[in-house]
Amino acid sequence: MAKRVQVVLNKDISKLGKSGDLLDVAPGYARNYLVPQGLAMRATPGVIKQVERRREKERQRLLEIKQQAEARKTALTTIGRLRIEKQAGEGNAIFGTVTAQDIADIIQANINYEVDKRGITVPEISTLGVYKAEVRLHPEVISEVEFEVMPAKGEG
Repeated sequence: MAKRVQVVLNKDISKLGKSGDLLDVAPGYARNYLVPQGLAMRATPGVIKQVERRREKERQRLLEIKQQAEARKTALTTIGRLRIEKQAGEGNAIFGTVTAQDIADIIQANINYEVDKRGITVPEISTLGVYKAEVRLHPEVISEVEFEVMPAKGEG
């Protein structure tokens, strides 16, 4: 059986790997396709060291992003209960609904941090009261925000 060769990818290749990945491939595949097309380069000790340094920098960057998300989670839990005003009718029923965008706007107004509305899970809200929403700040960091739906000013 033919010996495998190590290459480092220069570009993302579907079903093979991402840019910077160190792979073992068939020698013909490397020699006839990957290297001539500029998709990969042969792995030398110097190139392998570069790849390891790049991976370490990326790992540090991702760790820093996660730490920032943890700090924001702490900020969200310390601000206390948020208040959202909605018009209400009989039996404390609200007109309209409370959306993820409403929650994102309230967070922006209170702690001056922009949250992606797609990362907010809001329960079904049809009356005034206190509710909790989940805010995904990072794939591994989820915060819970408590908010109160109150009647708009000028109402009972």
